[in-house]
Amino acid sequence: MRQMILIGFLQAQNCTNFASSWRHPKSRTDTWSPDYYRHIGRVLEAGKFHLGFFDDRLSMPDMYGHNHAHTVRHGIRCVKLDAVTVLTVMGMATERLGLGATYSTSYYEPFHVARLFATLDLMTEGRAAWNVVTSLNDGEARNMGREQAIAHDLRYERADEFMEIVLGHWDSWEDDAIVADKTSGLFAIPEKVHRLDYEGRYFRSRGPFTVPRSPQGHPVIIQAGQSGRGKSFGARWGEVIFVVYPNIEAGKRDYAEFRDEVARCGRAPEHVIVTQLVNTISAATKAEAEDKWAQISKLPLEIDALSLLSEALNFNFARKSMDEAFTDAEMAEMSGLQGIRDRVVQASGKKNPTVREFIHFSGRGRVHDPVVGGPKEVADRLEQWFAERACDGFVVSATHVPGAYEDFVQFVVPELQRRGLFRKDYEGRTLRENLELPVPGVGAWRRRR
Repeated sequence: MRQMILIGFLQAQNCTNFASSWRHPKSRTDTWSPDYYRHIGRVLEAGKFHLGFFDDRLSMPDMYGHNHAHTVRHGIRCVKLDAVTVLTVMGMATERLGLGATYSTSYYEPFHVARLFATLDLMTEGRAAWNVVTSLNDGEARNMGREQAIAHDLRYERADEFMEIVLGHWDSWEDDAIVADKTSGLFAIPEKVHRLDYEGRYFRSRGPFTVPRSPQGHPVIIQAGQSGRGKSFGARWGEVIFVVYPNIEAGKRDYAEFRDEVARCGRAPEHVIVTQLVNTISAATKAEAEDKWAQISKLPLEIDALSLLSEALNFNFARKSMDEAFTDAEMAEMSGLQGIRDRVVQASGKKNPTVREFIHFSGRGRVHDPVVGGPKEVADRLEQWFAERACDGFVVSATHVPGAYEDFVQFVVPELQRRGLFRKDYEGRTLRENLELPVPGVGAWRRRR
C-alpha cells in the first residue's frame, strides 16, 4: 500500500518559518543551543519522520527600507546559524532520521559543496540530503561580495553546470575502489578512482575527488523551485520536491504535469517524491486545537509580512503605500521567488496587485492555510491530498518549537498509522532505503541525458 512521506521543515534560526513563532509562550528561546536541535531530532525520529531539512538564506531580511533595524527589533529571522554544522549535532542524537540542509549554487564552489555533503553522508551513515537553491536576493549577494543577485534564469543555467560537477565528483570513486589490503600495500585501485576534468561556461573543476561513496551512493537531492525555470530544474535533478500548491485541485493538476516533465527528462517519475507544505495545529480534540489556533493567529505583525515579501521578491515594499498597485515595470523587477508573485496574481485575479493584496494572498509572515483539528480532522485533510494524488507526502511546518512537532507526533502520526497511511517503523538505515529510492549507480545521471 502506498504510504506518505513526512518531512520536518526546520530553521537554524531564532524562529521557525513562521517569523513570529518566537513570540509564542511555549517556544524555546535557546535556539542557538545544541540541546534545542538534539531535541527536535529526537521528536521527529520518534514520529518516524523520513527527513528533517533546514531551509536557509545567507542574510537576515533587510530589503524592506534597506535597513535591518526592524528585522532585529521584531526578531524576523535575524539569527541564522550554519545549517550543516547544526545537522552534525542533530545527526549525533539520531540514528534513522534523514538530515538535509540548504546550500547555494550561487556563492559556493561545486567541489566544496560536493565534499561537504559527501562527508556529511558518510558521517551519518547514508542519511544526508542537499536542498539545492540558487540564492535570490541582493542582501545575500552583498554578504558574499557581490552587488546584486544573479538574474533569475541565469541562476538556473549556472546551477545546471553546478549539478553536473557535484554529481560528477560524487561518481569519482567506484563502489569497490577501496581494497585496504595491508598485506599487499594496496589501498585503492587507481583505475577505479576517476578525475572529472570538467570545463563549462560558468565553472571548471578538475578533481580527483577526495571522498568515497556512502552506503546510499550519494546524498538525496531536494529542490523547491516553483517558477517555470525552477520546475524544469527540479524535474531534471530533484529527488524530493518541496511544493506549495494553493489548493488540492491546483495540486492534482500541477503534480500530474510535473511527473510528466520528469518523464520527459528521461527519469522514472516514481523515483521523484513531491511533498506539499502543510501547517498543522493539532490537539486531542478539535476544540483544543481551535483554542491553540486562536492564540497563534494573534502573533503575526504587519511588518513580518512586509519584511519577508521584500526579502523573497528582492523588492523594497517600503517604496509603495499599502493600497497602491504595482506597475508592470515593478512586477517585472521582482526577481526573487517569482512563484510567490505569480500565485498572488492568480489568486487576486489582478495583473497589478497592491501591497495589501500581496500580504493577503501570499500569506507571507502568517500561517498558510492551517489545518486545525484533532487527530481525525488533520488526518482527513492529509489523506485527501495524498489519496487524490496531489502529492506524495508533506513538509510539516511548525508554528512553534518544540510544541508543534510534539503535537503532530503525539496526535496525528498515530491516526495516520491506524489508517495504514504511514509506516510504524523505519525500513532501513539510509535515507534512500526509507524513502524507497534506489541507490544511484555510478554515472546514472549521465546515462539519462
